[in-house]
Amino acid sequence: MDHDPKERLLLPPRAAAAAANGPHRRAAPAAGGGVAIDVHGLKRRGGGRRSWVRVDAATGASEAVEVAKPALMRRLDLPARDLRLLDPLFVYPSAILGRERAVVCNLEWIRCIITADEALILRDPDVAGGGAETEEAVRRYVAELQRRLVDRADDLPFEFIALEVALEAACSFLDAQAVELEADAYPLLDELTTKISTLNLERVRRLKSKLVALTRRVQKVRDEIEQLMDDDGDMAEMYLTEKKRRMEASLLEEQALQGMGNSGFGSSFSAPVSPVSSAPASRRLEKELSFARSRHDSFKSADSSQYSIEELEMLLEAYFVVIDYTLSKLTSLKEYIDDTEDFINIQLDNVRNQLIQFELLLTTATFVVAIFGVVSGVFGMNFEVDLFNVPHAFEWTLVITGVCGLVIFCCFIWYFKKRRFFPL
Repeated sequence: MDHDPKERLLLPPRAAAAAANGPHRRAAPAAGGGVAIDVHGLKRRGGGRRSWVRVDAATGASEAVEVAKPALMRRLDLPARDLRLLDPLFVYPSAILGRERAVVCNLEWIRCIITADEALILRDPDVAGGGAETEEAVRRYVAELQRRLVDRADDLPFEFIALEVALEAACSFLDAQAVELEADAYPLLDELTTKISTLNLERVRRLKSKLVALTRRVQKVRDEIEQLMDDDGDMAEMYLTEKKRRMEASLLEEQALQGMGNSGFGSSFSAPVSPVSSAPASRRLEKELSFARSRHDSFKSADSSQYSIEELEMLLEAYFVVIDYTLSKLTSLKEYIDDTEDFINIQLDNVRNQLIQFELLLTTATFVVAIFGVVSGVFGMNFEVDLFNVPHAFEWTLVITGVCGLVIFCCFIWYFKKRRFFPL
């Protein structure tokens, strides 16, 4: 049963969750509750042998091999800094490097070296958070690469096919992470707008941290593809099959010229040749033929390089559109989060303003009530006043004090509304 290529390359949920934060090292917990240092892993940094899966370009057969870093450097003519990009002991962002004899690819959990004859995929258990997850990622990549080599429908060289599978795997993985993040984010943000609580705010904070990390990884892959598309020289360096074919053709021509020179030198002893005119004429003829041949080869090389660059550019452009769409989804999600934060801030400001208004009303009411306290204090003094002997004097005092307090309170309210302290 044939499945979607994205499903064939995506990790299962458990492995995807482990690899969601990018490649990292696992360290066993120490006895005191801290994190122990992996001493064995540190010893391997100097150039120990690492486990790779080799996929042959001609047959598609795969095998597990162990190769040391110095051997890879000598075999593929790669500098140490390029191989350091694939070292699981270091955390490097995504990168695609085109070299003279190989393409170094570090895309999420796919770390491989692609040549014209083979692809070496790192299957070290330190990659992508654990041995089982790494094995599953490498297995899916190798299976998809073998399937495309068997069902090859176009004339793409091997290095482009291997690079395309790596790009598709990385873009599919990042897009799946973005879709999963969207599925969690939008309901949570809608819930936060209706109910502002500490728990929801903490969940949104963790969600925003994941969004920032995922956006950074997607942006890095997009920048790498865009940088390759903008540099024709880098794209020409990645056409390994064409360079190998030209090198072999050049060696064959050189051997043929050497054979012709040797046969001509041998025949010069048996044939009578004029010593004055033949030597300069033969040298002049050889120079003209060499010049014409070099011009023909240069024109042919330029046409082929232009074709290869356009071919690779179209391949990169397709995945640039995919990763750019993923980035646009993450950007829209970030804008939705920012809009939600602005809405929450407006709600909090409104509540804060209501509290300030209530506090102002309460202060005004306290001032009015204090008037009663002043009156009661005056009448509570221990001295004789004729007003105490007037009938119903106490009742009239309460009524007059209440009316005065109410008038004062209404005057304050009118003043506050006039100064727009309260909404009209």
